[in-house]
Amino acid sequence: MTSHLTNVNNFNELLELKYGPVGQPARDDFENQSQLFIIAEWLKAARKEAHLTQKQLADKVGTRQDYISRLERGRGDIPLATLLQVFEQGLGEENTV
Repeated sequence: MTSHLTNVNNFNELLELKYGPVGQPARDDFENQSQLFIIAEWLKAARKEAHLTQKQLADKVGTRQDYISRLERGRGDIPLATLLQVFEQGLGEENTV
């Protein structure tokens, strides 16, 4: 792959080289995983800024610590309603999404 990198001019071209263009299954999977990672890191940072443990956040939201852990690791789909509930009820942040 290194020899192909001399023809790469930007990040999108690198992604196309590795995963194919947008709309291809491998690229779509990459894009979805990237978005989950960003949301997971955002949630983790907000929780830490609020000085809450995963357990404390889970208790505030009415869920279990292992579910918060899964969200923070970007595992599985996160329904938008659940994400809003975690941020608004658990972290006191409105209109963050």
